[in-house]
Amino acid sequence: MNVAAHPAAARTSTASTALRLPRWWPLAALTLVAAVLRLSTLDLQSFWFDEAFTPVHVLHPSLWATLRGIVRTENTPPLWYLLAWADSRVLGTGEVALRLPAALAGIAAVPVAWAIGRELAGRRAALACAALVAVNPLFVWYSQEARAYGLFVLTAALAMLCFLRAQREPTRGRMAALALTGSLAMLSHYFAVFLLIPMVLWLLWERRTRMPALPAVATLTLVGAALVPLVLAQGGQSTQWIGEWALSERLQAIPQYYLTGYSGGPLGHKVELLVALPILAGLGLGLWRMRERPQSLRTVLLPLSIAACGVLIPILLVGFGADYLAPRNLVGAMIPLTALIAVVVVWPGTGRTGIAIAAVIAIAFLAVSIDVDLKANLQRENWRDLAADIDHAAGGRVITTVEFGSAPLEYYLPGLHPLREGDSVMVSEIDETANEAPRAPTPPPAPGFRLAGLVTVDGLTAYRFVSRAPVRLSQAALIAHLITHAKAEALISSGTRVSS
Repeated sequence: MNVAAHPAAARTSTASTALRLPRWWPLAALTLVAAVLRLSTLDLQSFWFDEAFTPVHVLHPSLWATLRGIVRTENTPPLWYLLAWADSRVLGTGEVALRLPAALAGIAAVPVAWAIGRELAGRRAALACAALVAVNPLFVWYSQEARAYGLFVLTAALAMLCFLRAQREPTRGRMAALALTGSLAMLSHYFAVFLLIPMVLWLLWERRTRMPALPAVATLTLVGAALVPLVLAQGGQSTQWIGEWALSERLQAIPQYYLTGYSGGPLGHKVELLVALPILAGLGLGLWRMRERPQSLRTVLLPLSIAACGVLIPILLVGFGADYLAPRNLVGAMIPLTALIAVVVVWPGTGRTGIAIAAVIAIAFLAVSIDVDLKANLQRENWRDLAADIDHAAGGRVITTVEFGSAPLEYYLPGLHPLREGDSVMVSEIDETANEAPRAPTPPPAPGFRLAGLVTVDGLTAYRFVSRAPVRLSQAALIAHLITHAKAEALISSGTRVSS
C-alpha cells in the first residue's frame, strides 16, 4: 500500500511511532521507584545505635583520626567510612547527609541488577531482577541506613555482574573489572570474600577462563591479604551480641529478613508465608519448565553457587568457633539469591504465568516496604523524639540509658558524654531511659528523689526523677538503678563537675 496516497494511514503510523516507548523505559521506571522509596523518607526514622555511633565516635575532622577510630571501634573495612567522612565534610552529619551514600548505592543497584538478570537469561529476567531489588524491604532498609550494608549490596552486585561478563567473554578488560569490583566489595564488607570464592572457583575450573583469570585472582588475593592486619587489629570488637543471640533464631531470621525486611518480625509468620508463597510457586513452575532444557542448568547454578557460598560458609564457620553469623552480614548474598529467583520464575517456558507471579512477588515486597514507613513498630528505635522530650534540663542532670541508647542520645543531645567508671557527680535530676518495657514498681534511684514524669515514645521509655537538693552519686550507683536489666551507661553534660 502506498502510504503517501492514504493520509489517514500516514497519520496513524506517525502517532504509533510517537507513542512507542524506548526499550529502556522499564529500567528507568524501576530506578525511579527505587529512588522514591529510598529518598522520600530518608529522614523519616531516627538514627539507631550503630548509625549514631559513627558521627559520635568514629568521624572526626581529621581523616587520620577517623582511620584510627575505624581500627579502635569498628569491625568493618574502611571504604564506607571514607565515603562517610568525605560526605560529612561537605554535607554535615545530619540524617539525610549520612544516609545519602547508602541511598544512592541502593538506587544504583537497580540497573546493576537489571544487567545481571539480562546477562543470565535475557530481558525478562532483567526486568524481574531489577524490580525485586528495587522494592525488596531488606534492600530498601539498608539503602536508608548510615552504615556499610547498602554499599556492600552495590559492590557485591557489581562484582557478580563483572564475573558473569568475564565468564562469558574472558577478555583482559573484563577480568580487570572483576578485580576492581571484587576488591571494592571486600573493602566494603569482609563477608564479600564468601561471594568471591565461588566466582574464582568457576573461573579457575574452566579451561577457557583459567589463564585469563589468573591476574584478577592474584589481585583479589592480594587485597584480601592486605585486609588481614586490619581484621586482626579490629579483633571482632563489638560483636559479642552475635554469640548471645541463639543460633537457631539467627538461622530463622535469614529468610525472614529477605521476605519482610530487617524489622519485619512484628508482622508475624503469616505475612512471611504470604510473601513466600508466590516465590515458592514461581520457583516450582520455573524449575518444572526448565527440565525440558537440561542445558539451562548452568544458568541456575551460577547465581545459586554464589548465594549458597555467601550464606553457608558463614554458617559452617560457626562450628569452627568463628561466629560472626549476623543475618544482616548476609545482605550481599541476597543479590545472587534475587537473581536466581528472577531467572527461574520468569523462565521463558513459564509464559505469562511466570511474569504474573514475578509481579505478585514485587507487589508483596512493595507492600511491606511501604508498611515500614507507616508503622512505628517496624521502624528504628525513635531516640530522636525521646531526646526531644527529655531535653529540658541543664546542669545537675544525668541520663542513664541502655547501651544501645547511649550513642543516639549523645547524637541528639550534643554535649553529653559517658560518666567514667569510678567517677561521681552531684545530681538533682536523673532521667532513666530504656528501649523495653520498664520493670515495675519503679522506686526512686536514691533517697531524696521523687518521680516527676514519665515519657513513652514508640516503645522507648524515660522516667524523670528530681531532688530538691543535689545528691552525690557514683557511676556504679546510677547505672545500677536502670529501669531495665540491660547493660547501662550514665551520660552527663559537658561542664558538669565530676569527682573521682
